[in-house]
Parts: sequence; structure tokens; C-alpha cells
Amino acid sequence: MNYISFSLYRKVIEHALTEGMKMEDFKDLAIPIDSLHDVKAVPADQFFELHERIDQTLGPGFAIRVGQQMKIEDYGVLGLSWRTCSKAGEIFERSERYFKLLSNTYVFKVEKDHHISKIHLFREGYRRGVQLSNEATFSATVVVLRALTETEIAPVGVSFKHNSPKDLKSYQRAFQCSILFNQSENYISYKTAELETRTAKADVSINKFLVERVEEETKGIEVSPNKIALDVAKLIKDALPSGIPSITHLGEHVGMSSRTLTRRLSESGVSFRDLIKKTQWEIAKDLLLNSSKSVGEIAFQTGFSEQSAFNRAFKRWTGQSPIEFRKTN
Repeated sequence: MNYISFSLYRKVIEHALTEGMKMEDFKDLAIPIDSLHDVKAVPADQFFELHERIDQTLGPGFAIRVGQQMKIEDYGVLGLSWRTCSKAGEIFERSERYFKLLSNTYVFKVEKDHHISKIHLFREGYRRGVQLSNEATFSATVVVLRALTETEIAPVGVSFKHNSPKDLKSYQRAFQCSILFNQSENYISYKTAELETRTAKADVSINKFLVERVEEETKGIEVSPNKIALDVAKLIKDALPSGIPSITHLGEHVGMSSRTLTRRLSESGVSFRDLIKKTQWEIAKDLLLNSSKSVGEIAFQTGFSEQSAFNRAFKRWTGQSPIEFRKTN
């Protein structure tokens, strides 16, 4: 059975209440409102049923409006990983990995062209609630990208496979671009160059890294042998939810060639590969001991594409499975 995060389920209910629905409108939900704090996820079909119930009461556009109210923290581990993306478009790569690893409720695929990139959502609208959830997903995409980049980045087109509602005002306000219905695909499109926009977090951390390197070179500052390794480890940690980064990829972000970065790490007595493993281990250990995150979520945050691969690696590191480690420590 597929599941949806309880935080999204609760957010939909809360926004419906702000738009005029009453608590009694939700009294016969399969998961009562007052028990939401006891669950982490709800069956997807119950989430779709909730969307359908609200749509019947409030009419067209609610899914779009609730999407506009979404915050990055509403997406849990996935949202936390978005905050460390270096470029706007990376949120889709991380979403694709996350849902492949932990759920099949969403399947994202980015189709890049020189000028326009389409972000496809492969989730068939077999019932009205799925169609509404797809609308909310694209609507939320707009506000998430703006929050991450702190710019007015905007889509250039939106396409839905389902039929058009009678009232399009909420859609036009949210997307401010061409919106097509009854199409062969669900997608939202952006200018490819705008998906390369640096996120606000990336600009701060990477600029700090570069300034320190410039000061080191120009002022003859005596840098601790481990300083470069510590800085690179932080960048690796940020990059891991997109998968294990290459030294070339990381070097591009910090303005160093892979050869220079390799040499600087070697001066600190570590290799890039060893630093990857050490960072993965430290993240995994911390999350297993100090959080309630599932093993699948921890595998995602440490760059693994399959939970079984994470389990095998962790057993090589410790001689225990992640679950055994959590129980005995």
C-alpha cells in the first residue's frame, strides 16, 4: 500500500478549515483529526479521498490554493534535503531519488532541453483525488523553488492530463503562465537556465568556502591541516541526498579543479573517497542514535539508491545492521 506524509494530510485539512469548512465535515474520516499526532503516514487513497471531499464542498482551485501554502518543512526529510541543494533544479533529482527509494506515490522525471526543461509527473489520475493531488504538487513546486532561490523564478508552462475546471482564477494566480488541460502528459516547465539558479543556501556556504580560500592564498593565513577536509565534508553532506557526488562535480561548485581538490585533501592526509565514506558513516550514526527517521530515510540522506545497499555498507562499517545498531546503542 502507498502512503502519504501525515504532515501533508494535516496541512490540507487545516487549509480547508481556513476556507470555511467545519470540524464536523471531517468527523467520519478513516483517520480522525485528533489522532493525527499518533501517525506518521496515511494510506494514499485516504489522502485522495480527502481531496475529493474538499473539492466537492469548496469547488475548483482548492488543491492549487493549498499547494501555494506549502512550506519546505511540510515535506519532512525530503524538504530538509531540498534546503541543501546547490541549484534550483536539484530538488527534482532529489525528489526522484527519494520516491524511488521510499515510495512509488510520485515519479518525477526531468526532460532537459537547451531552452526549456519539462518536469514530468508520472502519476495516473485514476480518480479525481489523484488529479487534485497532482495539481497541488505543481502548485507547491512554484512556491518551493521561490523559497529556495529567494527569487521570483516562475514556470513557463503547465500541462494536466485531466479536464479543465470551470473556474481557473486560482490556477492563473498560482502559475501565471500557459495552463493546458486534457493533454497527453502531466508536466510543469521552466527555462533551463533558471533551473541552474543557485539556491540561497548554496550561495552562502560556497561563497564562504571561496572567501576563506582566497584569504588563505593572498594573506598567507596558516590553515589547520584538517580545515579543507572539514569544509569539503560539509559540502559532501549537503550533496549526498542527490547521490554520491564526484570530486569533479564538487570541485565545480567550489571553483577548484578535481586535481587541485585532490591535492589539498591529500595534504590533510585524506582521500576524497575516504571522506565520502567517513561522512556517510557519521550521518548514519547520528541519525540512527539521535532521530526517529526510518532506515530508508537515512539511506536517502547518505546517498544510497537502495536500502539494501545501505544495510550492506553499514554492516561492513560496524558488523551490525542499522536496526541492530540502533537497538544496542
